[in-house]
Amino acid sequence: MKEQIREIFPEVDLIEDETLRDQVLEAWVMATKRGGYQPEDIKRIPFTLVKKVDINFAQHVQSVTRICLKVAETFDEVYKGALTLNKDILLAGALLHDVGKMLEIEEKDGKFQKSANGKLVRHPFSGLAIADACGLPDEVLHIIGTHSKEGDPFKRTPEAVILHYADFMNFDPIEG
Repeated sequence: MKEQIREIFPEVDLIEDETLRDQVLEAWVMATKRGGYQPEDIKRIPFTLVKKVDINFAQHVQSVTRICLKVAETFDEVYKGALTLNKDILLAGALLHDVGKMLEIEEKDGKFQKSANGKLVRHPFSGLAIADACGLPDEVLHIIGTHSKEGDPFKRTPEAVILHYADFMNFDPIEG
């Protein structure tokens, strides 16, 4: 299953730390299984239930991840080390920021809807729990837990700030 997820998210191979890379894949495997999905379903699930969109979950995660990478590369190029980002942590957080949606969304009668779990626990919380169970570092847990409105009361790390804005850049402008 890890190889299928790697094919869906080739960006995972941009993570240099092999242990972190494997933990990201393991989190996706766990979420996919717990949600009752197969890896290929990640390309069918809509990235949001709030708006009717033709953008799937995989596309959303890929776009957010690539934007985060470009921001990190731009900061390195322009600021020349004055702002140091941990790219591996940023990439891991970007790839996993919405992993909890695998538990929040279910398919019933050919339609995607909020699951019983999703009615009780929003994806930042379930995603954080999955990532923690897979041993991901606290910095990644922080990104997952603060990426959405639930994180607004907290001071975000620079990596979490970048992810937060990249995520909303992929939500707010999309009409639904």
